[in-house]
Amino acid sequence: MKRTPLAVAAAVAGTLFLSACAGNADPGSTGEDPAPATSVATDTAGSGEAISEEHNDADVMFAQMMIPHHQQAVEMSETLLAKDDIPQNVADFAQGVIDAQGPEIDRMNAMLEAWGQQPMNMDDMDGTGGMGGHGGMSGMMSEDDMQQLEDATGTEAAKLYLEQMTRHHEGAVDMAEQQVADGQNPQAVALAEQVIEDQEAEIQEMKTMLENL
Repeated sequence: MKRTPLAVAAAVAGTLFLSACAGNADPGSTGEDPAPATSVATDTAGSGEAISEEHNDADVMFAQMMIPHHQQAVEMSETLLAKDDIPQNVADFAQGVIDAQGPEIDRMNAMLEAWGQQPMNMDDMDGTGGMGGHGGMSGMMSEDDMQQLEDATGTEAAKLYLEQMTRHHEGAVDMAEQQVADGQNPQAVALAEQVIEDQEAEIQEMKTMLENL
């Protein structure tokens, strides 16, 4: 079959195009997208941020102790919110504690999981604000303190809650400052810094509310 000049030109152009593509290909390329690098870190609960596995004993202790500390703050706030005749500004503050500290509990649990460590909770408490092998936790309420809050009503319950939560926050700040000084994991240190900033501001807010009750 006789080729026309146009057909020959098209064939030559196609050959040149394929040669150019082959020349531009990366050596050793298979034509498939390379697989993404696999991270050994674990994603935090709901945050999408990968947790660094770099950590030391201070990081583990911070998370293990701050989780039940936060859990008690949530319990205290829920106890108050179950009552009638609580001043609205105090009720709003208590709800804010729940909203802030719940996600932080999830983050610290995710950190412990990434580090291959077990969390502790309120059931691990020894009844004196301490945990086996960890000593006492600053600012924790005793069983008697919690019962007093349970029994209080109205404005008196609001006052007691603010007094107790102020001490509780002061203890959390102490623990967080220790973590900033001794911790190694960057996310755990950043969380501790956030706890200090948030809870110092809330301490001042609670003192103002107490003065006005």
